[in-house]
Amino acid sequence: MAELILEQLHIWGVRRIYGVVGDGILGLMDAIAKQDRIQFIAVKHESVAAMMASAEAKLTGNLGVCTATMGPGITNLLNGLGDAHLDKAPVLAITGQAPTNNIGTDYKQYINQQELIKPFAAFSTLLTHPDATVKVLVKAMHTSLIQGAVTHISVPKDVFNMMASSKVRRKPKLVKGITKFDKSELQDALNILWAAQKPMILAGIGAREAAPSLEKLAEALGAGILLSLGAKGMIPETSPHVLGGIGQGGNPYAADLFKQSDVVLLVGDTWWPEGYVPKDARIVQIDYMQQEIGRGDIPVELGIVGESQTVVPLLAEALQGRKVNQEWLQQCRDVKTRWEKQNQEEGQTGGTPIHPSTVCRVIEQCVAPDAIVTIDTGDVTVWMNRNFRPQNQRMLFSGDWRTMGYGWPAALAAKLAEPHKQVVACVGDGGIEMVMADLLTAVRYELPITLIVFNNGSLQMEADKMQAGGYLPEGVQLTNPDFVKLAEACGWEGHQVDTKDKLETTLRQALKSNKPVLIDVKTAAVMHPETKSLTTNNEKVKV
Repeated sequence: MAELILEQLHIWGVRRIYGVVGDGILGLMDAIAKQDRIQFIAVKHESVAAMMASAEAKLTGNLGVCTATMGPGITNLLNGLGDAHLDKAPVLAITGQAPTNNIGTDYKQYINQQELIKPFAAFSTLLTHPDATVKVLVKAMHTSLIQGAVTHISVPKDVFNMMASSKVRRKPKLVKGITKFDKSELQDALNILWAAQKPMILAGIGAREAAPSLEKLAEALGAGILLSLGAKGMIPETSPHVLGGIGQGGNPYAADLFKQSDVVLLVGDTWWPEGYVPKDARIVQIDYMQQEIGRGDIPVELGIVGESQTVVPLLAEALQGRKVNQEWLQQCRDVKTRWEKQNQEEGQTGGTPIHPSTVCRVIEQCVAPDAIVTIDTGDVTVWMNRNFRPQNQRMLFSGDWRTMGYGWPAALAAKLAEPHKQVVACVGDGGIEMVMADLLTAVRYELPITLIVFNNGSLQMEADKMQAGGYLPEGVQLTNPDFVKLAEACGWEGHQVDTKDKLETTLRQALKSNKPVLIDVKTAAVMHPETKSLTTNNEKVKV
């Protein structure tokens, strides 16, 4: 039956399974060892396996698969599955379970896995008969791919070794037609946009295929374009309409302007950061998934369910000839110009340790235009969002789940999925210390990745928030290893830098290496300019 699982996964395009070997999945591991169509990627911790599956799914749009044993194995998967769940990445988790004659007993490591994974999984079931294998697998894979969701199958350890009689089912070939809209069907949206005096476009990853038309729409509408972190780079920074990002780490002058907007067109995005957005604007949202319309706290007036690359060109065409508000357009350009000048200056900040803005600027100048850049959660996220000006690089990060430790597993998965692309991981010292054991995974699978550690000796974001809120900064100082010696002990190249020039020289050399390279960047412990306290009024909560 385990062989049938692998055959069914392969025929649906799965090429890798990430995981840690355990007692509950030995039958599956035996089947993996007897074939060569699906590669097993052995990692050091199950959370890394799930984060890698999530990253591969985000990058490729294909199904990411991870596996673990029962009990602590599946429990350790949950962090990475949480990331996939909130970022809507199609991921399937296959876990071992107690033998069928011990389901529901006090057997070691037994837990009701369906209840455990329920908050994250759109579908989870216990597979108890080998002849149901194909039906259950197809249901899980279909659900993941169609809904952009986590699914889960738990398999009793004895079932892996049973004989199965069912045959694999091929993945349906989809001929996806273009959803057609008549202008009359978009008239309500056009009426709102046509009446706008201070329009703004907020675009996310879901607008990537519509990027060229988005510029034309902004021109016809007389609007500025704000981009979420994952969408940065899809429209050139040189576009007169692109104002940069919004939220902590974005264009610091954009928020005041955005709050004045009377109409917002939200395209392929659900990013609506509190404190940075208008309160009374009319909002039109375009998204291909109906459940994303009005998600969270976004007060959407009109939702359009459709592909952005279909809808945006129609809106742009229909709005041609509209008289734009030149005063508003000039305000947008002033905000863009002001931030461009300041951003350029920030990236040239001198001194040692190196200012984080300068680290971001050196990365920007050195990485390939088509590189994959993974970003960990923490202080490194907001500095990269603020000062890294992408060209056409793909950015991978933990969006809504925001787990620390994500940047390195994402880089591993990216290099496996796109071996010919340059992959650069930007992580904090606190984040990499959560997943350091998997430095060895890069050596095991010969993955030449450049890992840049922003080393400021602390959990800087939390330290800054505590300071801003009047809290004593307990627990935020780190006990760091010698990262260079650690890298070398793992079979890597390791370098430590503390000046801009040395960072640039070292990074350019690292990007040419055929080995994984760690660059320990001595980074200034600088409070991010938009740091906010843990409370809204800068006072401790009284109870």
